[in-house]
Amino acid sequence: LGENVCCSTQSFKIARDVCQKLKVPHYIFDVSTEFKEQVIDYFIKELKNKKTPNPCIICNRYLKFKKLFEWAKEYNIKYVATGHYARLRREIPSSKSQIPKYQLLRAKDKEKDQTYYLSFLPQKWLKNIVFPLGDYTKPEIYKIAKKYNFNVFLKQKESQDFCFVAGKSMKCFLEKEIGTKTGLIKDKKGNILGKHQGLHFYTIGQRKGINLPGGPYFVLKIDKRKNILIVTKDEKKLCQKQVFVSHCHFTSGTPPQKKIQVQAKIRYRQELSRATLTPISKTKIKLVFNKPQRAVTPGQFAVFYQKDVCLGGGKIII
Repeated sequence: LGENVCCSTQSFKIARDVCQKLKVPHYIFDVSTEFKEQVIDYFIKELKNKKTPNPCIICNRYLKFKKLFEWAKEYNIKYVATGHYARLRREIPSSKSQIPKYQLLRAKDKEKDQTYYLSFLPQKWLKNIVFPLGDYTKPEIYKIAKKYNFNVFLKQKESQDFCFVAGKSMKCFLEKEIGTKTGLIKDKKGNILGKHQGLHFYTIGQRKGINLPGGPYFVLKIDKRKNILIVTKDEKKLCQKQVFVSHCHFTSGTPPQKKIQVQAKIRYRQELSRATLTPISKTKIKLVFNKPQRAVTPGQFAVFYQKDVCLGGGKIII
């Protein structure tokens, strides 16, 4: 299916060479079986249920950091450092008996900030994580790399794909793992416009791949029960203010007890938007945005902030 930049044979070689230059040991920890079970199987299951998964959040929470800390414990290593663009801050306890908590903060480089993907990490890990890149911008990191002759990083392309499948290979991956299932494409009024090869090839708001004359068309709704793809020409119909979120995790370990004002995003590459967060239960909340949000997608994750502090996140259900 093609190698992704971040998980290629070349990336292993770079890691090994860097360790040799720094005179530190280089280990390879094989978690391929667990990766398939926790990440790839989740990805396929969500798509089969006509939802849009986010494997990076799931990987960080249930695989990557879990396995890193297991490995660290085996070698009596207290801290784990990763190259994520994020920061941590230790809260000052109000009393000696209070256990200090750690806040997850947005990185100095807001464009590269990765707290969205780290929003489900629990306190037990946050207290022993180090994010060395968090106080630098990416250009500053490149400057440091150049200064110490780590020029290999200056030539590395940035990956925009999932680590287990690269770019154009996604369609092949989905055909292999899920197959095809032909169904109708309709507009909101029920007029038949054409056929699709499987709902798992589409997500809310998608434009590419619909292949209908007289477009552009956008995916408005996915009808799992009837295997129908509903599309629209009116992009404004993709926008809504209210979002319900379940399976919520709050990095402090304590969900809010009352309505609070936050900034939130419903996908990684999106600006933060002002919203009101209302708790419904310990793991379910309602978000009402000040401005309508485009393409709210079930299965994706909403993540909430107050200033630079990442409060946590949850799975979008509507």
